[in-house]
Amino acid sequence: MARSAVAVLRTRPETVLGDVARLFDLAEAGRFLDPGAGTILKDNISWHIMFPGANTTPWQMEGTIRALRERGYRDLTCVQNETVVTRAEKGMRWNKLDRVLEAYEVPVRSNFRPADMRWIPWEPREPLLALHRIFPEGFRIPDFFVGRNIVHLPTVKCHIYTTTTGAMKNAFGGLLNRRRHWTHDVIHETLVDLLRIQREIHTGIFAVLDGTTAGDGAGPRTMRPVTKNVILASADQVAVDAVAAKLMGFDPLSIPYIRMAHDRGLGTGDPREIEIRGDDLSGESWGFSVGANLVARFGRAVWFGPLHALQTALFRTPLLAFFVLGSALYHDRLWYPVVGKARVRKWREGPWGRLFSDYESGLPERSLRFRERP
Repeated sequence: MARSAVAVLRTRPETVLGDVARLFDLAEAGRFLDPGAGTILKDNISWHIMFPGANTTPWQMEGTIRALRERGYRDLTCVQNETVVTRAEKGMRWNKLDRVLEAYEVPVRSNFRPADMRWIPWEPREPLLALHRIFPEGFRIPDFFVGRNIVHLPTVKCHIYTTTTGAMKNAFGGLLNRRRHWTHDVIHETLVDLLRIQREIHTGIFAVLDGTTAGDGAGPRTMRPVTKNVILASADQVAVDAVAAKLMGFDPLSIPYIRMAHDRGLGTGDPREIEIRGDDLSGESWGFSVGANLVARFGRAVWFGPLHALQTALFRTPLLAFFVLGSALYHDRLWYPVVGKARVRKWREGPWGRLFSDYESGLPERSLRFRERP
């Protein structure tokens, strides 16, 4: 049996577009993505505010579009989703993804706009671990996802509920409706269920992870941005998440969603069984830790701790609006101005921050004449 392969490259702003294209070749994307099917670009907007490490980067999106187009994948669509605490339209604009998509004439659809797609019943062929209990009335998915490739575009970062987040969790927004927060107390089982469903509905699955700036700390928002100059890609969502977790300093098999997916044959979570193609980063361990913030401590207490009995009252009734308001006030009005803004300002002085500034005034010249990696 062939080993799962993960492509890993060190990169820099001057070569990042060519490096993303090289990832596609190293990970043999053409073997796993059907050229006759449409392809969904599923970005990752964890916070509508531009914060380094939290969201799909414009160069990650641009490099992926170019790599796909150069390999004959013409029918591309970016699919957005909303959450109770983030706004996709703002996120696209503030993170400059809209400029890339407009420049390359890639249409954008939302899984919550009825004009774009409908939610249809789906009966998975294999038994589910958790979603059948969360949605006893029946599980639904966006009809647009069926019969298409999907390319996930997450970043390398920590997460307060899942330790790390990456390719597997990127399906969370696309395949679950606005009640997705109901799954948090069974979040690891949910991610395994979503991977199983993806394997049933998509003609191909691929992921490109951006670790140019990685997120250390209480992600996916209140993090410490750390420049790491790394990008990864794979058709095995479990394997690429495992490699990213190992780079961050975690034992991948100690993370439940990776371990459960590995044990069920949905991918390879043991780094010893994964073939690394590209640059050898096996000696690196970044020493990341998740930590917690005020909202994380409250959420953990409700989903996993002593306040679990209040879960239904707090998150399945109109009282949810108060939690959403509290989250917005804490993240957008308190933490970002007091802590986050200074971190963004410092990041903007570095090479990736300067590249982001180029996208603010349009696609940078480098986009038109980028240098291929030697």
